[in-house]
This record gives sequence, C-alpha cells and structure tokens, in this order.
Amino acid sequence: MPELPEVEVVRRGLAAALPGRRIATVSVLHPRPVRRHAAGPDDFAAALPGRTFAEARRRGKFLWLPFTDGDALMAHLGMSGQFRLDEPGHPLPPQCRVVFGFADAGPELRFADQRMFGGLWLSPGGAELPAEVARIARDLFDPDLDLEALVTDIRRRHSGIKRVLLNQQVVSGIGNIYADEALWRARLHYDTPADRLGRVRVLELLEAARAVMTDALDAGGTSFDALYVNVNGSSGYFGRSLSAYGREDLPCPRCGRPIVREPFMNRSSYRCPACQRPPRGA
Repeated sequence: MPELPEVEVVRRGLAAALPGRRIATVSVLHPRPVRRHAAGPDDFAAALPGRTFAEARRRGKFLWLPFTDGDALMAHLGMSGQFRLDEPGHPLPPQCRVVFGFADAGPELRFADQRMFGGLWLSPGGAELPAEVARIARDLFDPDLDLEALVTDIRRRHSGIKRVLLNQQVVSGIGNIYADEALWRARLHYDTPADRLGRVRVLELLEAARAVMTDALDAGGTSFDALYVNVNGSSGYFGRSLSAYGREDLPCPRCGRPIVREPFMNRSSYRCPACQRPPRGA
C-alpha cells in the first residue's frame, strides 16, 4: 500500500494540475471504486460536474481533493489505486475505473485500480478536513505536529515500537517499508517496547523516519511494480536505496551481516541481526 512519500508525490502532481479546473463530465466505468459513495455510481457521476477543484491535500496516507464550494473528493489509493493525467484522446490506462473530463478540454483525470481496494467518494463539507480523516493523527511533515506530545504518547505505550509506528492514530503516514527503514537507521529492533525508550531515543527514531521519507520523496517514492506510479505514469526509484526492507539475505550496508526477514502482524519485518538486536527478555 502506498505510504506517505508515495501519496505526497501523487498529491504534488495533482496540486500542480487541478486547481481552478471545472469538472464537465464524470464517467464511472466500474461501480466498485465508488462503492463508498452512499447514493451510488449514477449519483456520483451526476453530483460532481460543475464543481471546481482547489489544491489537493493530504494527511499521512490519506488524500483528498477539495472543491471551491467546500466539499471534497475523497481518494483512497488502497493497494493499487492510481491517478493519471492524460489528454482526452490518449488511450485509457489499464484497469481505468473513473474518468473526469474538464470544461477547458485539457488533460483528463483518470483513476485506475487493478485490485479495486481503493476508492473515491464525495465528502460533504470536507474541503478543510474531511470527517473521514479527522481521527487520523498528524504526520511527521505536518507543520502543526506537536512533536513533544507525540514523544510522550509513544513512551506511554508498552507495545513493540514498530506496532506503535504503524498505528495511524499515533502518527500517520508510516507503513511497513518506512518503519523497517527507520528502525534500521536508528538501530532498533521492531519488538522493543516503546515504554523502554527514552525521550532522546524516540526523537532519534522519529528523525530517522522523517529523513528516510524525505529521501524517498526526493526519489519519487518506492515502486516495486507498476501498481504505484505518479500522475504522469512514472515510477519511483527509492527501492534502489533501501537498506533493510526487501533485502533478505543481502548484506547489511552498515556491518555486512545478511538481512533477515521475520513474520510480523501478517506481513514481514526486515532487520539486521547484528545492528538491531532483540530487546532483553524477548
């Protein structure tokens, strides 16, 4: 699933292309991606024409496209959702599900989703902060994040530190990839209880998470396959710079020991067995 850097890359692409553009037509090519629009796909297609986009916004992994009338188009990318900006005559991307045409006859906005775990729906009054996002914690790039309050919250929790990083109600935007990379940079085992960590150690970990996601943003995100691309169809290249995630049996870039993969919450964790030793008592 796309994490903060991938969603931010998409947001920036939309923010550069959509503000001020008025929707003329909406074509729903498959009903599943608009299943969360309670009134159904026909109403979705009828409710959006005439609205004008403002600048796309994001909190953590959650993306929304405000309208100038105060409502918003919610967008959940799921495992494989993609926004593409293509000229109207250009062939549709594979698994294209929804097409937005504009009054200016410029590039169309197209939503493709191979696995259809993502979706689009209208959020009334959601331009500033949709109700669907209000429960989600701020992320490490949010200028209004209270860093000291976040550190205190993390240090109160007995769960393993990776579980805490993945909890979107603690801090949003960090998923499996960037949690593993941040923990590798901070030399922490994923099962270290959060309440064993001192304030400075937690700050170091959060700085590592921010730094690795900044590096990923600079590289356009992480693409392992064609399921994640930018709005122009380009892939991200941060996968070439990963130090732990997905590198089972490859040497640790820091000490040379082979990276190991271990089961974790119905997924996998990658770590260096020398640099990231299990906590005492594990």
